[in-house]
Amino acid sequence: MSSSYRRSGPPEINISPTAVATLIGGGLLLFGLILAGSQATTVVEPGHRGVRVTLGKVSPTFDQEGFHLKLPFITQINQVSIRQQTVELKAQCYSADLQQVQATVRILFRIPEASVVTLFRDYTGDPLPTLVAPRVVEALKEVTSTQSAEMIVQNRETIKLETLEATRRKIGDNGGAGPLVVIEDLTLSDLALSSELNTAIEQKMTQREEAERAKFVQRQAEIEAETFIIKGRGEAEAISIRGQALRESPAFIRFQVVEKWDGIAPLVVGGEGKSAPVMVPLSELDPRK
Repeated sequence: MSSSYRRSGPPEINISPTAVATLIGGGLLLFGLILAGSQATTVVEPGHRGVRVTLGKVSPTFDQEGFHLKLPFITQINQVSIRQQTVELKAQCYSADLQQVQATVRILFRIPEASVVTLFRDYTGDPLPTLVAPRVVEALKEVTSTQSAEMIVQNRETIKLETLEATRRKIGDNGGAGPLVVIEDLTLSDLALSSELNTAIEQKMTQREEAERAKFVQRQAEIEAETFIIKGRGEAEAISIRGQALRESPAFIRFQVVEKWDGIAPLVVGGEGKSAPVMVPLSELDPRK
């Protein structure tokens, strides 16, 4: 007996090359659309401003913080911080007496909105290494070169204010639209001199304090002597005036007796310890009698 046997299984699916190419092309197109969509939007973070660069050309205006659309693949939005920043740098300078001074300078600065595009175009968005730091060091060297090492240590606040003013002047403005960078403040710390110079300054300050103390003691003694002389001169003049008054007016002694009398009659003590008030006429007190 002859019979035909057919094995059962899943049906064969025949996909033409055209369909395969269509599926691949659709997948690539979908991926490209998703990628283009992600490149067509950006968000500028708070405290920043966005600078558009299209095919190497910088836009003259900046974007505010928030959501923005851009041309995918050919436009980039670079974010520049306008918040206050604090940086610290080391500076080496020389005093007027050619003493080396090491200083740590802390700079507080911020980028104004009007300078965002200019700084990005001319200083790659970060003005610190190419604009701020060199001007601060240059200003500090100019100021310290006019002061001795001792005065630099003693007048730190004055050195700081003069350096701050010189730095602002050197940075300049943005074509009349305000300063390129706003230098809020400078602080000087860790002013380091040689150990020998530190010792000499301390000894000099100690001697100066001792001299001031001796001058104060001397002046105090002079004031006390002058006070004693003035007091003695006043007493002598008072005695002279009193004597002149007695010579010219004998009744003056009566006036003094009445002025000093407390209203109680003087007492006379007897032999047995008894006393009695006695009234003495004023005429009896006349010194001529």
